[in-house]
Amino acid sequence: MPRQVDHEGRRRLIAEAVCHLADERGLEGVTLRDVAACAQVSMGAVQRCFRTKEEMLVFALGHIGERIDERVRARLVRSPAQSAGTALGHAAAEISLLREEHRAEARVWLAFVAQAAVSEALARTLKANYAALQEAFTRLISEAREGSGRAAPLEPQREARTLLALADGLTTHVLIGHLTPHEAHEVLDAHLAGLWE
Repeated sequence: MPRQVDHEGRRRLIAEAVCHLADERGLEGVTLRDVAACAQVSMGAVQRCFRTKEEMLVFALGHIGERIDERVRARLVRSPAQSAGTALGHAAAEISLLREEHRAEARVWLAFVAQAAVSEALARTLKANYAALQEAFTRLISEAREGSGRAAPLEPQREARTLLALADGLTTHVLIGHLTPHEAHEVLDAHLAGLWE
């Protein structure tokens, strides 16, 4: 009887190999042959899972987004938020990828962001990811505003865009050594506190 192949499992294994190689060499150093070797599968297996390198990269980018989303959810379960504002802080801290254990993931994420400037397929995937995050941030800001007693009205969608851009910027500043992770957390915390003053 022929062996059953876990197609989705193999695609995730290949995505992990893409991420590993992108962390070591950047996306320009990711070749199908090297991905196959890193994932310990044949070139044919990679080509059966993905018709093109771009399709493989798009899947890998989605895979990273799913991992970050899972971490955000796990953080909220581990540290149940007392308010929407606290939940917003937890989510923003996780997507900023500031912790040392997320440094490789941050390098890979930024490699994909840079490549998306010249790849419409990657840009579409990133836009969808950012739109979902912005929607979640907008909802949390709206909920937190209602309980904050803030005199001046917040514009939740604008504040969500600002927070998302700040989170990405902090990732970059930590990676290049302009800010330490601690300094970046201070910036993020100060911004979040300012929303409710």
